Amino acid sequence: MNEFEVVAQPRTALGTNASRRLRRTGMIPAILYGGGKDPVPLSLDENRIRKQIENEAFAAHILTVRVEDEDEESQAVLKSVHRDPATDRVIHMDFQRISASSEIHMHVPLHFINEEECPGKRAGGIVTHLLVEVEVGCLPRDLPEFIEVDMASLDVGDSVHLSEIILPDGVHIMALAHNPDNDQPVVSVQHPQKLEADPEAEEEELEEATEAVAATESEAEED
Repeated sequence: MNEFEVVAQPRTALGTNASRRLRRTGMIPAILYGGGKDPVPLSLDENRIRKQIENEAFAAHILTVRVEDEDEESQAVLKSVHRDPATDRVIHMDFQRISASSEIHMHVPLHFINEEECPGKRAGGIVTHLLVEVEVGCLPRDLPEFIEVDMASLDVGDSVHLSEIILPDGVHIMALAHNPDNDQPVVSVQHPQKLEADPEAEEEELEEATEAVAATESEAEED
């Protein structure tokens, strides 16, 4: 089995209690839907899935979903992973069937390259990653595993916006497709902030505040 093949078992017992019992056996409830077909409840081996989702590309790749003891395979994408907020354990997964001729919308991770060499960071600037992924639209064959953001030319005060990202052929950013004004920055290099307060400035502020209070009290006494 390769890392982009999901091996599943059919799941017949449905509902919250059934899902809890399933998880106690080391399995994860899942659903496969879309593509003009009925949804299919599935169960997945937790240990196998945990290893697969450690690979960043698993979440932005065309997957083959194969149900054991069945001949038919489905091409699908991972649409969501639900985790237990206390343990971070995967408790449910959603897979969507795809068609080669229909556009899909997926969140794809951003890889920032040449960050250490950019003039802004070498000058002591602080790099802030404002986005770590971006939603794209494309045909399944054009889906990238990640998108690179080149920071080679960024100086202090510079940033890269969505519209400046170089995209693979056939790929567009959904935020800009909905509204060109959504051209938000994805990474910026800022001036380093002062980490220590200026003692002389603090002393001047204290003196000014003391004088202001004294003047107010003096006016009150004269009244």
